[in-house]
Amino acid sequence: MSKDQDRTVYRRPDGQWANKRNDASRPSSVHSTQRDALDSAKELLQKKGGGELTTMGMDGRIRSKDTIAPGNDPLPPRDTEH
Repeated sequence: MSKDQDRTVYRRPDGQWANKRNDASRPSSVHSTQRDALDSAKELLQKKGGGELTTMGMDGRIRSKDTIAPGNDPLPPRDTEH
């Protein structure tokens, strides 16, 4: 289930990269590179108290999902000691 602050970075048909809140109809920002869009999305998530960041690849498939602090990761990595 998506929370209000969760975001997705994806490539638009015009070749630009969009940073969009999952429940929004339009992107929050549009960038020329994926890196710039990711940095913008991470910064906004950190300011809003954390959440999930989904990154789509050039082929439109999910490339990665990250929890941005101070969010609550539902599936933390198992290879680290707690």
